[in-house]
Amino acid sequence: MTGPLVDVTGLVKHFYLNAHDFVGAINGISFGIAPGETLGLVGESGSGKTTVGRCLLRLLDPTDGQIRFDGLELTTLSKRQLRDLRPRLQIVFQDPLGSLNPRRTVRQTVEEPLILHTRSTPAARMEAVSAMLQRVNLGPQHLQRYPIELTASEQQRVGIARALITKPALVVLDEPTSTLDPAVRAEILLLLADLQADLGAAYLFISHDLMAVERISHRVAVMYLGHIVELAPAATIIAEPRHPYTKALMSAVLSPDPRRRLPPNPLHGEIPSALNPRAECPFYSRCPISLEACRAGVPPMIEVGDAHYAACLRAREAPAMAGL
Repeated sequence: MTGPLVDVTGLVKHFYLNAHDFVGAINGISFGIAPGETLGLVGESGSGKTTVGRCLLRLLDPTDGQIRFDGLELTTLSKRQLRDLRPRLQIVFQDPLGSLNPRRTVRQTVEEPLILHTRSTPAARMEAVSAMLQRVNLGPQHLQRYPIELTASEQQRVGIARALITKPALVVLDEPTSTLDPAVRAEILLLLADLQADLGAAYLFISHDLMAVERISHRVAVMYLGHIVELAPAATIIAEPRHPYTKALMSAVLSPDPRRRLPPNPLHGEIPSALNPRAECPFYSRCPISLEACRAGVPPMIEVGDAHYAACLRAREAPAMAGL
């Protein structure tokens, strides 16, 4: 992997309810994304995944930490400076219909970023829009249609075309396939991979769908209650998870391969409240192998293999000793 395009250090995002109480959506996470790489970000609902993506694009202002993009510190840039960067930082939203303006045609939607961020002529913009629509498998017949006239798959293809029309360096994909049926989901994942190969964009792929994450990601980061608890190459984290939460996630995956057997690792209890998080392992209350030492502070990420890190005091123990 080359040097990072995105380098996140100690990222924190708290939503304050009053002078004393806050929701810890992100609690000091660090990671990088290389040019052309896909980093999958997985975890339960409420773990902070979407907040990470929005902070990365400065759609939300972080409470603390650093976000360096291509050498620039995003957290200190003004709105004007961010506007100049917007063509290089894009997002595809979870709800394709909700993310599209119902009063704009497909052509207007995809052309808008070019109007805002380039000085190209109308003819040049039309050529670029037509080429991009063709690239996402939409034809000239879609140009004058409105979102409500499109299928869910077509709506998401329009969202992808809008995000990639300016040839961004980084695209945040926020659950882009969660509302699609399995067959269409596979088509969209293949499309995203092909577009990445052509354009060289880096992806942050946010999802709770582990099979989709495994298919598209180079590396995977697992989030729990605002913390990254494991980070590794995709194949490694699927085959050899070392954090007990990751193991529980893997055991919940229904694989299409009937020969693929994963040991059951059910979790007990609900994810704890993110209100005023304690200085202890965030997984302590649900962990089947917890120690009293786990309450002494948030475990640091430690290396447990080649490019494989886990935030667990017992992550270096043999898998059998890890109890899972």
